[in-house]
Amino acid sequence: MILVGGAGSRLQEITRDLAKPAVSFGAKYRLIDFTLSNIANSDIDCVGLVTQYEPYELMNYIGSGASWDLDVIDGGIHFLTPYTKKASILWQKGTAHAIGRYLWFAQEFEADFVLVLSGDQIYKMDYRKLWEHHLNHNADLTIAATRVPKDEASRFGILSVDEESRVLAFSEKPEEPDGNLASMGLYLFNTDVLVDLLKDSSEESLDFGMNVIPKSLKQKKIVSAYEFDGYWRDVGTVEALYKANMDMLDDPDFLGLNVSRNLPVYSKSLNLPPHVVMDHAKIRRSVIADGSVVDGEVSHSCIGYECMVKAHAVIRDSVLLPGAVIGKNVRLKNVVVNRNTVIPDGFVFEPESITLLDTTNLERAVK
Repeated sequence: MILVGGAGSRLQEITRDLAKPAVSFGAKYRLIDFTLSNIANSDIDCVGLVTQYEPYELMNYIGSGASWDLDVIDGGIHFLTPYTKKASILWQKGTAHAIGRYLWFAQEFEADFVLVLSGDQIYKMDYRKLWEHHLNHNADLTIAATRVPKDEASRFGILSVDEESRVLAFSEKPEEPDGNLASMGLYLFNTDVLVDLLKDSSEESLDFGMNVIPKSLKQKKIVSAYEFDGYWRDVGTVEALYKANMDMLDDPDFLGLNVSRNLPVYSKSLNLPPHVVMDHAKIRRSVIADGSVVDGEVSHSCIGYECMVKAHAVIRDSVLLPGAVIGKNVRLKNVVVNRNTVIPDGFVFEPESITLLDTTNLERAVK
């Protein structure tokens, strides 16, 4: 079950009318591609996507799941949307509350285990290894965790574990973390345990990090930590989205995206023409997606689908989301240009810190 319903407000105007998992990454991909590809590569064929905020484009993009080989008859992709019941609309009040609303889905398919995932993280994982760890440790709940820089640990749920990987303590976004083993927000439950933990629909069961994990520890459930040592980034802010794009540009072997073996990442083809490089163009260390036209200079940047960079424009260390139009003689550095944003001729903006450019802030950005 994939949580894709959050508003993603920390991504500012990027998610104004777009679900966060549908946000573009690396010119070609969307964030949801990584989770769906992991699922396909792990031989999981029954998936529930728990939606809420601006679901249409994401649902249209995923469709039947055929691009990820998830269009199967007995299982496949199921969109689990808010609905009315009697006199109320069942809006989701937290991560655990959202899953709790659709426990009937797991029970309908008689699932012994429920894997709870996020749709806006960049990583590659074979979930079968997580499942094997879960079985080998006789766990009720297994939390995927990874080491994060100590100065960032306060942004995550931090785990304390023993030599057998059993979780001894958990602290959600502590001001002064005791360690740096952070929850990835990825959980594998025995279905009966999950049902038991969520059977109370009170305030106690609204969020996994704030409520359910502490509750499971209090009830002496066997909670295990599966430590993941690969690349992982939670794309929750403009800066995180920017850094992930730069990570891809700086590493030619980034997540093995250029090879078709070892957990390939699938994406939906948009059937666009190839990108075009014009007479004035200079391109270095960059990725240019289909349907784009470049007649300026692009250096160490990601150019999304159907973008245009006009003559004598200079784009450095930046990310253009799909449909962005960069006028003549524009100079940009350290920016993320929101989708369908038109940057006027002669616009110059090279801030020290990462900045999102959108139609709503162009004038304010240069002042």
